[in-house]
Amino acid sequence: MSNDLDHYVVRSISADEWPAAKALRLVALQDPIAHLAFLETYEQAAARPDSFWQERAAGAAKDATGAQQIVAEAPDGTWVGSLTVLVEEAGTTDWAGFPVERRQGHVVGVFVRADHRGIGLTEVLFDAGLEWAWNMGVERVRLIVHEDNERARNFYRKAGFVPSGVTVPLKEGEDGSAESELEYVLERP
Repeated sequence: MSNDLDHYVVRSISADEWPAAKALRLVALQDPIAHLAFLETYEQAAARPDSFWQERAAGAAKDATGAQQIVAEAPDGTWVGSLTVLVEEAGTTDWAGFPVERRQGHVVGVFVRADHRGIGLTEVLFDAGLEWAWNMGVERVRLIVHEDNERARNFYRKAGFVPSGVTVPLKEGEDGSAESELEYVLERP
């Protein structure tokens, strides 16, 4: 595999590419730390009907304004990475029930295949996602990361995101321990 990022294509998806978007999501959900990075399991995602994947792709395709899924294609055309940016409008409530106080982007679904990590591909995906978000007029971009996902937290800090102090409680573990996720934000430059 070449480490030359010039041979990769980073772009927004089109609605008719839903089978590839579904396939990459299923690969992501099999990653060893998927339980820390995603709010669904492989089994849940695999059981969803094609109509779900079609709607999801259409809602995040290159002509959509409320969300954008950006993928990285390897030189052979294989999708090897992805992230999605959602636009959250001020005055609404987010997925966790928190009020959204200003128009913001929300990065979700960050994934790069293990054999393509460490070459700068995640940075390129983030650059494309942030550019789209800023062009949509958001005031800031945020993401939510599991407190135990140190690899992701380190990357987000390196990318300029800082903890906001907001903690999102998750389910209680079988041993009675509580897990949580942390919000990181990047203000508009």
